[in-house]
Amino acid sequence: MTGDTHVHHRPRSQSFYTAEHAAFRDLMRRFVAKEITPFVNEWDDAGSFPRELYNKAAEVGLLGLGFPEAYGGNDGDLFMTIIASQELARCGAGGVLASLLSHTIGCPPIVNVGSEALKQRVLPPVLRGEKISALGITEPSGGSDVANLKTTARREGDHYIVNGSKTFITSGIRADFYTVAVRTGGPGPGGVSLLLIEKGTPGFTQTPLRKMGWLCSDTATLYFDNCRVPVANLVGQENQGFKAIMKNFNRERIFLAAGTNGFARVCLDEALGWAKQREMFDGKLIDMQVTRHKLADMAMRIEATQAMLELLAWRVEQGEQPVGEICLLKNQATQTMAFCASEAVQIHGGAGFIRGVTVERIYREVKVNAIGGGAEEVMRDLASRQLGFYA
Repeated sequence: MTGDTHVHHRPRSQSFYTAEHAAFRDLMRRFVAKEITPFVNEWDDAGSFPRELYNKAAEVGLLGLGFPEAYGGNDGDLFMTIIASQELARCGAGGVLASLLSHTIGCPPIVNVGSEALKQRVLPPVLRGEKISALGITEPSGGSDVANLKTTARREGDHYIVNGSKTFITSGIRADFYTVAVRTGGPGPGGVSLLLIEKGTPGFTQTPLRKMGWLCSDTATLYFDNCRVPVANLVGQENQGFKAIMKNFNRERIFLAAGTNGFARVCLDEALGWAKQREMFDGKLIDMQVTRHKLADMAMRIEATQAMLELLAWRVEQGEQPVGEICLLKNQATQTMAFCASEAVQIHGGAGFIRGVTVERIYREVKVNAIGGGAEEVMRDLASRQLGFYA
């Protein structure tokens, strides 16, 4: 009996990727090496990166990935998304990914349920890198409990009057278009709608937030004080916003898992490079068995996570919705990143505690991945329900 007989209906790993995927990976690698990696320390110090990076990312097809061609996208599959996420991770700065690709959470509700007029107005300029899109869900009173949001939108003629606030919003200062979850109906998920709120709307203000990591990512608290938003800016149907929010979570979590495992691999590469050149006790650090075992444990977790990631991406491409398994994948990936970042800093010793060292930055950015896109505790509980552990 051959080793893979019991999974004959699933393809071998190499068939997940085609020549087109390989060409895209090469393009992304060159783009990241030229346009991002040399500047990440400078951008972290500045707390931002140049706006023209959006234009450059659009030119190489990064911004349009997974979006319909009719609006300037290029309909890439989930494996293109995995490649993009992991090649971007090679820069070692998660803040670049978060802000540069905030449209991948801001725009999908518009694609999925928005009116044609809204799609035509928002999607082409965003996918060209001319405008920036953000998603506004989390509030000061809570994040993961989306169904209990408190920001209100009251219908008054041809406008909604919006009051409330959002926080921890990526691209919160620079965005032009904000896809914002508001309460238009009663309590719970059935009273939630989505509104497109545009920069410059009277009564809409923002304040920047300072963070532990993702230093070059623009993050803010948003305030809405009697903002008048045209009814035409309703994304989808009134009181149907919760479903539209949930619809993108599979793709978002696969992207997050790919990126976090990409950062874990960067930690392994950096730690291996350091161990090979660092002189210790009449030899190199790599000559010590304890160092080699640390590296082996890092590689073991990375390879297991990558296998889980690719198999689940393939299942989604076949039309499945393995929500519970994707929740577990997200946790597997963030815990792999946490382990690898910690070990990489340990292998670097004092050098791993110095700003400007890649593993130091990744270590500081571990926690945001275990919280954003669904906190680890919420992921476990959702997986438990989806997998039938309890009703």
